[in-house]
Amino acid sequence: EEDEAALEELLGQSPLAPGPGAQRVAIVHPAVKWGPQKSPLTTAELQIAEAVALVDTLQNWTVLDKIIIPTKNPNKKFVFGKGNFQVLTEKIKKLPHVTAVFLNVERISSLTKKELEGAWGVPVFDRYTVVLHIFRCNARTKEAKLQVALAEIPLLRSNLKNELSQRDQQRGGSRYIMGSGETFLETQNRVLKERELKIRNALEKLRRKRALLRVQRRKCEFPMVSVMGYTNCGKTTLIKALTGEAGLQPRDQLFATLDITAHAGFLPSHMAVIYVDTIGFLTDLPHNLVESFSATLEEVAYSDLIVHVRDITHPETILQKATVLSVLRNLNLPSHLLDSMVEVHNKVDLIERYKPAEENALAVSALHGHGLEELKQEIEKKILTATGKKILTVNINLEGPQLSWLYKEATVQEVEVMPEDGRARVKVIIGSSAFGRYKNLFPNSKIFMP
Repeated sequence: EEDEAALEELLGQSPLAPGPGAQRVAIVHPAVKWGPQKSPLTTAELQIAEAVALVDTLQNWTVLDKIIIPTKNPNKKFVFGKGNFQVLTEKIKKLPHVTAVFLNVERISSLTKKELEGAWGVPVFDRYTVVLHIFRCNARTKEAKLQVALAEIPLLRSNLKNELSQRDQQRGGSRYIMGSGETFLETQNRVLKERELKIRNALEKLRRKRALLRVQRRKCEFPMVSVMGYTNCGKTTLIKALTGEAGLQPRDQLFATLDITAHAGFLPSHMAVIYVDTIGFLTDLPHNLVESFSATLEEVAYSDLIVHVRDITHPETILQKATVLSVLRNLNLPSHLLDSMVEVHNKVDLIERYKPAEENALAVSALHGHGLEELKQEIEKKILTATGKKILTVNINLEGPQLSWLYKEATVQEVEVMPEDGRARVKVIIGSSAFGRYKNLFPNSKIFMP
């Protein structure tokens, strides 16, 4: 009960959450015209379209205007050059009833945020703040809520520095020798450190629980398939199509899935597998957010196969692929998982006569069922290789316990009864440890390898 009470305290109302009221947002995108910060795989128009999609994900948030302003260096104090900043400020001030500005950059410093809010007279959000708020709204389980709370810590620290500098300016104290802000800073930093430690401890307890569940799954020898991809690429829809699970309700919005969810399905040989639905990725998803959700993503390292789903209709599909592969590499996954990955090109029903340019990619329409059988066969082939499972035929005595043992410990595909001599040929898929036990228990059984 004490644990539950402590957990509820950690999951209370966030001090960073924008109020429940409606937000009328101006989206400003700093377009880097040249230099190392310019991405060759996208355009300013596509980047601002993704920012619009992020805002549209939030209830009661509307986009008032989209403004693209060129800049040489988006990391400087005012983000833009003096002339462009003046033009932008005039535009924002003329917007009717604007309540916030979404600056489409990964992260802005507390100093820049303070300067921009002073110039524009409204709160300024960056991608970190907006994505974090989407996560906050979509978090359903305690684990997801804790991970959001952990991702808030860097923002709270940044706000603390900002607040401290304001106090120093107002009272003339020093941050370094005994002055106005020192005790305040020390106290607030200690509170934040304690909060972070409590959140990490609570997440560790949940991680240990999940590790126990993982061990139980391993004992059952259910292969695990992690389904990954850029946010809103159709992962949940694909899992629903592969498993036939009616309870799965895919949503056409960014970051609809925040929690790891597991769903049972069957491959063509009737072998049971567990499909794991994971959080989607995003270009410029801030590092702290990825780190906070590493507890969720660590499940991927224990899977037998990764299926990478791509929305092949999206104009930035190549950039999205690069983003997903970059995050997967940063997770330090075993090399065999990355090498055996199955790439799925989804939503091909929207492109006439589509053929994948990549040699090993599979074209599917999760919505209409196109290409699903080929995908299941490919998954089965990769799973058999990854898990060391064998497909074989055994000759058994029907009066003995072999048949019921095989039904319990392996996947029985077909039984051919030979009534004249009371025997049967049984085709099974069996794991290596179960196969070893079978040979020990029934040493006289005839085994036929394909």
